Amino acid sequence: MKQEPSTAAPRGTGLVLALLGVFLLVVMMDNTIVNVALRAVQEQLDASNSQLQWAVDSYILIYAALMFPAGILADRYGRKRVLLTGLAVFGASSALSAFSSSPDQLILWRAVMGLGGAVVPPATLSIIRDTFPAGRQGRAMGVWSAIGGSSVAFGPLVGGLLLERFWWGSVFLVNVPVVVLAGALALWALPESRAATRRRLDVPGILLSVAGAATLVFGVIRGGETGWWAWDTTGLVVAGLVILGLFVLVERRRAEPTIDVSLFRNRAFVSGTLSMALAFFTVTGGTYLLVFYSLLIRGDSTLQFGLVLLPVAVGSVAAALAANALTRVRGPRFTVLLGLGSLTVAFVILYFLDARTPLPVIEVALLLAGVGIGSVMATTTPLVMAVVEPGKAGAGAAANNAIRQIGGALGVAVLGSVYATRYHSGITGALSPWTPPLPEEAQDSLGATATALESAARSGDPGLLQAVPHLREEATHAFTDALQSTSSVAVGLLVAGIVLGVFWLPARIGGDQDRDHGGDGGKHGTRAERASR
Repeated sequence: MKQEPSTAAPRGTGLVLALLGVFLLVVMMDNTIVNVALRAVQEQLDASNSQLQWAVDSYILIYAALMFPAGILADRYGRKRVLLTGLAVFGASSALSAFSSSPDQLILWRAVMGLGGAVVPPATLSIIRDTFPAGRQGRAMGVWSAIGGSSVAFGPLVGGLLLERFWWGSVFLVNVPVVVLAGALALWALPESRAATRRRLDVPGILLSVAGAATLVFGVIRGGETGWWAWDTTGLVVAGLVILGLFVLVERRRAEPTIDVSLFRNRAFVSGTLSMALAFFTVTGGTYLLVFYSLLIRGDSTLQFGLVLLPVAVGSVAAALAANALTRVRGPRFTVLLGLGSLTVAFVILYFLDARTPLPVIEVALLLAGVGIGSVMATTTPLVMAVVEPGKAGAGAAANNAIRQIGGALGVAVLGSVYATRYHSGITGALSPWTPPLPEEAQDSLGATATALESAARSGDPGLLQAVPHLREEATHAFTDALQSTSSVAVGLLVAGIVLGVFWLPARIGGDQDRDHGGDGGKHGTRAERASR
């Protein structure tokens, strides 16, 4: 299908890419920036642990669930128009989040932030696909990927800087001037584009995609909170997968489907999205655990923690910018496997972390993690978009980004569950003789143990006061043992991904990739080639 040309020529592709990068960064940072403010939110809003969890997860849930319909609407009604509308919602709800007076208000406005933010990844990526000539799309998508990968580090860094001087709401309020200023410039600078043929809106497909993604992500979040074998957790995950399977069946039978479901049989699309999901699974889950290590084991401040993560951003940007050239020479298979290998080495180093590990060793591991996420994301993004019809660029980008987001949510839930189980078994023996006066919840996590021991240090119980230093040491040992277990899981999954990638990832980007690997993807790849010509 031919893509309708843009209604206005871009004022300058460099400015376009800069604006799209700013929008992507501010939205993706909100996956992580809130983490460094949770303790302040708990103290000032009197939030429970469950409410804190939902202050984080309400954004993730809505963001992931609505990303696919957001991409569809962008293709249908105009990518620039939908992007700026979503950013307006995101900016307004950010201000309301900042001035929330109760945990429930914060959870509500964080969900609305997810509603507005869901538009940004598919719309920005499809604008790149439409604006940049074919020869420059790979590098532009590499820059887009570098910004996305670096958000893992920039969120805690910006949050730490703000909390050094301002109250917890500043981590949300900072979004407002960025959205207003960059949005005003985008009104003038961004070109408008949409699919040439305005198909009927696929309401059943949209509803099934939202229901399936929301149910699956909610089940994943519940798994991280209550355990994976609880009936409600398992039921939600299974129900989400069944609904998504029904979505595929319905789309296969529609004359004008929302997305060409043959993409899910295309090796380039599937291997690319799953490689990116695996990379985000490990990096997001690993970063979640490093919060505890940095703040509670090393004793870093929130700003210091952000600075500790800075090598992730440096490695991500450097690798993403180099990935396009490396892929042209060696092919996507080599570059993706190099990125997964870099992530594997990073987690091997993290396996050996303890309270005395020198900071340079930690920084090397995080630099390698950044190189890994940057290499994988910058290579798989153009790999996936190359087989998506230009008229459905928004829907294809949305599917790609939604799978990545689900991978990140799974990383926190699965690696967090492994950590919680291992930590609980490691600390129970030390804390049980002191329960009570210590609460039973002190055995759940390092953060809960630290809070209980801080209270114990202020108590008048001489026996407990004498035991506190020993209990802190036991908590450190239990955490490092748990970190070894989670690192082992991450390494095992990455090694499995590398082995599968050797046989499954395509050697080249473009029409030949599917002929190399067989399947019906070749037909789709050829159609995409014809459309781009």
